Amino acid sequence: MAHSETDLYPPVKAFLEDQGYVVKSEVGAADVVAIRGGEPPVVVELKLGFSLTLVHQCVARLTLSDDVYMAVARGKGKRFLKARRDMTTLCRRLGLGLMIVRIEDGHIEVPCDPVPYAPRKSKVRQGRLLREFAKRGGDPNSGGQTRAGLVTAYRQDTLRLAVYLFEAGASKGADVARETGILHATRMMRDDHYGWFERIKTGIYGLSPKGAEAVSDAQGVLGS
Repeated sequence: MAHSETDLYPPVKAFLEDQGYVVKSEVGAADVVAIRGGEPPVVVELKLGFSLTLVHQCVARLTLSDDVYMAVARGKGKRFLKARRDMTTLCRRLGLGLMIVRIEDGHIEVPCDPVPYAPRKSKVRQGRLLREFAKRGGDPNSGGQTRAGLVTAYRQDTLRLAVYLFEAGASKGADVARETGILHATRMMRDDHYGWFERIKTGIYGLSPKGAEAVSDAQGVLGS
């Protein structure tokens, strides 16, 4: 049996009434309004599923009250669980509350209540971001491009090693590190993430055909 948004109202109404609210539906632009004494109103928007439209509606209701919830029917499977996690995070950032309604028996979960969002900064991630920015030569990427083919500082350093081997021929790792100023040159050539290097013998590396091709396409990648 297909459900409609009206099926969400009885469990939401009962849930709020159990907390001492007087609840009415379709008041002004709001799907549900609940009042308890002299407290600010609680506003709830009802939808069968998550959508950007629902987010917009709830944000608009923040002009009426700071206590705004979206109430969504509980779905099934991993797709719904991921959507629930993502929407919970978004609601917290926007200062919205979230109710998950199991229509079959009226059970309601509240993953988050509407409270002001105070983001926690990660100093570790910020430090990683700043290090990558400082090490990156020039600005070789296009903003908004996919991760595939993205030029990182690591890729630029690896390309500098390839350019050196292209010009100097097979060399000892220690010599490559000294001449390029790249401290971990030997390890990078040994790891060979891009398939650009060939181990000639212990500690000595040369350039693979793929590496030579990368060097020929290097213009604009290394930056200043």
